[in-house]
Amino acid sequence: MSDIAKKVIVIGGGIGGLAAAIRLRADGREVVVLEKNERAGGKLNIRAGQGFTFDTGPSSLTMPWVLERLFASAGRRLSDYVTLSRVEPQWRVLYEDGTELDLSGDLARMLDAIGAVSPRDRKRLLPYLEHARKLYDMSLKSFYKHSLSGAPDLRQLHSLKERIALDSRKTVAQTTAHYFQDPRIRQLFDLFSVQTGSSPMAAPALLSQLAFMQLGLGLYYVEGGMYNIARAMLALLDELGVEIRTNAEVESIVVDRGAAVGVRVRGGEFMLADAIVCNREAIPAYATLLADHPRRDDAVRKLARYAPSASAHILLLGVGRSYPNLRHHNYFMSEDPAREYRRIFHEKLPAEDPTVYVGISSKTDPTQAPEGKENWVVVTHVPPIGEGESWSYRRDYYRDLVLDKLERMGASGLRAAIEFEYDFIPDDLQALYGATGGSLYGVAADRKRNGGFKIPARSAIVDKLYFVGGATHPGGGIPMTALGGQMTADLIRNDFAAQAVISM
Repeated sequence: MSDIAKKVIVIGGGIGGLAAAIRLRADGREVVVLEKNERAGGKLNIRAGQGFTFDTGPSSLTMPWVLERLFASAGRRLSDYVTLSRVEPQWRVLYEDGTELDLSGDLARMLDAIGAVSPRDRKRLLPYLEHARKLYDMSLKSFYKHSLSGAPDLRQLHSLKERIALDSRKTVAQTTAHYFQDPRIRQLFDLFSVQTGSSPMAAPALLSQLAFMQLGLGLYYVEGGMYNIARAMLALLDELGVEIRTNAEVESIVVDRGAAVGVRVRGGEFMLADAIVCNREAIPAYATLLADHPRRDDAVRKLARYAPSASAHILLLGVGRSYPNLRHHNYFMSEDPAREYRRIFHEKLPAEDPTVYVGISSKTDPTQAPEGKENWVVVTHVPPIGEGESWSYRRDYYRDLVLDKLERMGASGLRAAIEFEYDFIPDDLQALYGATGGSLYGVAADRKRNGGFKIPARSAIVDKLYFVGGATHPGGGIPMTALGGQMTADLIRNDFAAQAVISM
């Protein structure tokens, strides 16, 4: 079989799997995507009812260049498939003491907003953002360009001076504390790492660049709903002739002489492949899809340093009135963030006073809710569940805790205005997406446990098996998983090329 005709099976149609499929097909591979659910997209998905439409996964987009480059690799323009609109203000942040702050990509407005809360910290915003920009620029040379497996790869890509500048010995919280004095401003910028499911007290300072990625590069919404990104990728794959099979659950990966050679689909079908891309997290994939592999347990033990990120309690609320004091993206902040982080990330318990995110896309896109009404996506981070555990007994009390907080902090009369309601708990996220413990972002970034690295894309125990998704380098969220899919496709291209040379 010629190299150009090699077949790749992609297990799972999340954003990472779809991105890998596009790049692999652009390289001339024969590609089939097998998705166990009724709809591809992974955590980027939708729910609807009574005229309300909800994005159940990522609610915004940063780094749109990642998707633009992906579509360009297949000879297409992203703008022909989706329309992006810049969201301003980016966030409205509400504190328990009554302080409100609008985060903005407009630098003058952002300086004024910070200054209204803390005049001293106004002077520190520009130096902080410049530091974040430098971290982002260095990441473009390594983290966002190559499929990394650990610190040795960084040593090959960066000089000693650059590695020192990456701040690998500091945490996000230490960086924000260095630049800002007011605890409310520190809490605001620590929140960027929390939105990756990681504690700012443990996440490496490299993640401070997230502030520049959003404030400097912009925060975007996809007209018609974020799921239109998945629709666009599926439309492109259809144009490229890639088969997408939904309701096709893979039961096992077949290994022969140390290499992946195919999969067995529920119902008994066996499908051959020259390589397999798994859009399921590595630990549950090893436990289920490679259950009989002799090195499975050893592989899982070695991956123990990659702890699952925070999970979430999610409420989808169709609200029968409008709240003019809120924006598209809103954060109702915890009064004691240090205690919140300790409870969630260290004690593995739900926070008694959590930070609550409320996304109302109908503020930007009126098609998402009936006139005069709003679609609320309410997300509260909670710890992932352990093996044999369940969140179900907390479901009702935590709903009440979250609604109490929202009503107390400005959303008066919310309960009475609810016309439609649906929820997700960690159990649901684990069952739907195979996420370890219901993790929302894959793997938590922890400076001491894993140096902030994610699980390498190339399997350590099975040749020709590769991973993509939030737990795999470079991480979770739309741009990172899409970028990871592209980099994994590059890795496969290089491996195929090396095999061709050896066989000559």
